[in-house]
Amino acid sequence: MIDQLDRVVEDISTVHSKLVLLIGQPGTGKSKLLWQLAKRKQAPVLNIGTALARELLTVPSARRHLYVAEIFRGLADEVASQGILLVDNIELLFDRTLKLSPLDLLRRHAQARRVIAVWPGELRDNRLVYAETGHPEYRDYAIDGLVPFTMH
Repeated sequence: MIDQLDRVVEDISTVHSKLVLLIGQPGTGKSKLLWQLAKRKQAPVLNIGTALARELLTVPSARRHLYVAEIFRGLADEVASQGILLVDNIELLFDRTLKLSPLDLLRRHAQARRVIAVWPGELRDNRLVYAETGHPEYRDYAIDGLVPFTMH
């Protein structure tokens, strides 16, 4: 599976949007595969849950939405290596108080470099879904502008 992902990552280097999402049910090894890719590419993995939370602690909660995209950009620039940004644990980005679209944020970064991220939701009927309908963090996206890498 790592060889297949590595080929996809190399193939997307010439397209406009360079976003690959690792998609699968919990326990299918998405994070493990991302870490294998990190080792192969000698690139660090950005753990959004830890890194972004640490940075946001210094920002008053009512103002966090004003700085989250800028903080993410700084973290991404810090850890991106050889034109690749590997991202895991993005659940924090779905927090409604941050007032952003996690997928749009990843897509924007994928215009400048290859972004490979673990998607914490699922792929249903060619739509990316996070959380269940009615949940405050529920999101539903078209898969335009990205490469879904589905794991079983």
